[in-house]
Amino acid sequence: MTKNDIAIMLTKMLSSKKEAASVVDRIFKEISDALKNGEKVVVTGFGSFNMFETKTKKGRNPKTGEKLLIAPIKKIRFKQSKDFFK
Repeated sequence: MTKNDIAIMLTKMLSSKKEAASVVDRIFKEISDALKNGEKVVVTGFGSFNMFETKTKKGRNPKTGEKLLIAPIKKIRFKQSKDFFK
């Protein structure tokens, strides 16, 4: 399922596909902004999203074999609701 598929489903409830697409874009933008601000996003009956930062890791350059440190990065974690498959 894509954002376009969601917009098409919303078109049945809203007046136009353009309006539905705008609503879908706005929803995803708000979710992204909340995660960037460190907030947890919970969709009841579906699951929750939260942002976390990985730890610094030891690694190596595969070409040269040189050891280096891999900087921490931010990732999104999704945990499904207990009611997800009911």
